[in-house]
Amino acid sequence: MNTFTILKFTIDLLAVLLLALGIKGLSKVRSARQANRLAAIAMGLAALGVLISSLGDVGISINAWLWIIVGTSVGGLLGFVIAKQVPMTAMPETVALFNGCGGMSSLLVAIAVAIFPLDSSQEVNFVNNFIEPISIAVSVFVGAITFSGSIVAMAKLQGWLSTPAWTQSKLRHLINISIGVVSFIAAFQIFANANSDGLWLLVVSSTLLGIGVTLPIGGADMPVVISLLNSYSGVAAAAAGFVIGSQLLIVAGAMVGAAGLILTNVMCKGMNRSLLSVLFGGSLGSSVSATKSPSEYSSITSCSTEECALTLEAAERVIFVPGYGLAVAQAQHTLREVSRVLEAGGIEVNYAIHPVAGRMPGHMNVLLAEADVPYEQLKEMDEINSEFPATDVVLVLGANDVVNPQAKNDPESPLYGMPVLNVQESKTVFVVKRSMSSGYSGIKNDLFELPNTSMVFGDAKKVLGDLLVELKELGVGRRG
Repeated sequence: MNTFTILKFTIDLLAVLLLALGIKGLSKVRSARQANRLAAIAMGLAALGVLISSLGDVGISINAWLWIIVGTSVGGLLGFVIAKQVPMTAMPETVALFNGCGGMSSLLVAIAVAIFPLDSSQEVNFVNNFIEPISIAVSVFVGAITFSGSIVAMAKLQGWLSTPAWTQSKLRHLINISIGVVSFIAAFQIFANANSDGLWLLVVSSTLLGIGVTLPIGGADMPVVISLLNSYSGVAAAAAGFVIGSQLLIVAGAMVGAAGLILTNVMCKGMNRSLLSVLFGGSLGSSVSATKSPSEYSSITSCSTEECALTLEAAERVIFVPGYGLAVAQAQHTLREVSRVLEAGGIEVNYAIHPVAGRMPGHMNVLLAEADVPYEQLKEMDEINSEFPATDVVLVLGANDVVNPQAKNDPESPLYGMPVLNVQESKTVFVVKRSMSSGYSGIKNDLFELPNTSMVFGDAKKVLGDLLVELKELGVGRRG
């Protein structure tokens, strides 16, 4: 064992440990930032380990090193620029894009090894005959699905792509099954011949399958899709690790795949949806009954920001419920200013975070952390639901389906059984919305007609700005 091998082993071991700590830390809001840094350092060390091991390989030419340096520089620069420039509202699309990049990387590695075997002089053995062709087939299959599915998810989130009507019919199942059969045949051909025969057929069919599976999925199910695609990217990376014989890539990919699958399960429970219904049942809104049209509201109470401010002034406990409308309005910083004024007036403030609030897992947590909201004020649904009966005022900001009482009261509702925030149990509820439009489910929200609910119409940032002015004029921040 030479020096380069020992050094690479040490670096790989450290990278795996840091990655494990990073993934563990991402489960808590307080430790998420530091955990993200640890995971980034782990990936940097992993790349360094590969380069160090290559130093002892006399077969690598100067030209190859130039490609490595240029590729690393361009990729690193693009990642830095995107991370710095992307707004929080576009974070789900960015995550989907990065998942797609991970899938494409695994796909390209597998294609390269299939066309240009790593060591053609090596005698035929169990690894060459069995493990390698299966690894190539799995890496190509999962990598292509991850790439095309992620690009479709990104396009739908960005508003570039709508859901075609035909994808909501049973015809899509027949098409996807047919493509899946073709993919299986192509993968078997790769395994049987232990070469690149069937490779390009598998690439094309898997890419089409990723598009066919993701295209019918609606916006309500998008948080589940993003976390699932993240899991796919980990599986593809682990398969690529088998292809090139990298233990580090196998371990890292397996951890990412497992973490993504666990998160997918959490998202499904948060929406009361099975994974099969998300993947094969179309969008949540596709089963909406016409009897639940949002146009049927008959007893809506609206109020001004001045009335809202007067109610907040008299409150002792306030809970904010952020939704995607808050992210669209980029109102998180204004909301933080409002909470500071309330806290200075001796009012207890907390934030209720639903598991699927926003358009990706953890979207609201990241959004509010960006505005320096204290971690201890961010409370998950299971923790905060018991506090609503003792709360004076709840301010719902751009959230809809996650506060709809139909999920508990109406067995005919498509939301029935979905865990929701029990905001209706508080003394007073203010709902900030631009209009009476429905949420992703496309159904009426019974919360809006309850006697303790008042609508405050307008853009979330403007409403919060006006509310901040009113609270300061009332002297709320000075009474403490």
